[in-house]
This record gives sequence, C-alpha cells and structure tokens, in this order.
Amino acid sequence: MSTITLRIPDSKHERLKQYAKEQGISLNKLFEEFATVALAQFDAKTRFDIKASRGSAERGLQILDKLDKTL
Repeated sequence: MSTITLRIPDSKHERLKQYAKEQGISLNKLFEEFATVALAQFDAKTRFDIKASRGSAERGLQILDKLDKTL
C-alpha cells in the first residue's frame, strides 16, 4: 500500500470531510473510491480508443443508420 500527500485548500478539505462523514466512510476510503471511479473511466476510454482504432467510420455510420431505422 502506498501513501500520498495531497495539498488542497482548507475549505475543500473540510467539505470533503463532511461528505465522507455523510457517506459513513473515512476520508481515506472516499479518496480510494474516487480513484476507483477515475481508473474505471480511464479503462473504459482506453478500451473505446483501441476498438475505435480497429474499426471503420463508414461501418459505424451504417450501424447508426440501421439503429435509427429501428427507433
């Protein structure tokens, strides 16, 4: 496990502590959850970018046209 130091304004720190308290979790757990969400978003974008690089814009537009016809 790693330790990091985060410098944020006092007012933001207080708001985050209050948010964590309302969620019933520690500030450490709150930041761990924030990191999990950020990494999930990063992974999703990475997967999308890889698939997009292998795909065809023309084929994608054909699929969207087909979808429009079913709606």
